[in-house]
Amino acid sequence: MDINQIQELIRMVSKAKLTEFTLKDGDFELVIRNQSIRESAEKAPVMIPAAQPVVTVAPPAPAPVAAPPAPATPAAPAAAAPAEDDTANLLTVKSPMVGTFYRSSAPEKPPFVKVGDVVEVGDTVCIIEAMKLFNEIESDVKGKIVKVLVDDASPVEYDQPLFLVDPA
Repeated sequence: MDINQIQELIRMVSKAKLTEFTLKDGDFELVIRNQSIRESAEKAPVMIPAAQPVVTVAPPAPAPVAAPPAPATPAAPAAAAPAEDDTANLLTVKSPMVGTFYRSSAPEKPPFVKVGDVVEVGDTVCIIEAMKLFNEIESDVKGKIVKVLVDDASPVEYDQPLFLVDPA
């Protein structure tokens, strides 16, 4: 099975809104998990090749740990903490894959979104190139783009925050 076939399977699992898909062929095993958490609006297909035992990949622990300190900051909003207070209410659009981040479909074209734009769930916000394939990344959240966290043509990693969105 080549990478194009695997990426097509990931797209189909995502479109079909399956939570898990397993393919076994001899020594080869492919598990794709779509971790949908509507409250945090995170969707990420997980691909685990199994030439070795299957390892469960859990969402990164620092994200939940970062949320509890935010309620402590409203006690001092007049001081130097207004920036932290502002980000506590923001949602994050994260990268579902490793690749190169592009804000527009071509260098001469305008970016898909810019700061101040309002996005709906399913709107294309950027492109991530992975192995010569350009994957349109759709917003999992509804709101106003507050900050672009990645420079154009920069490498990104799986689950890396790309945009901050104000849901209000």
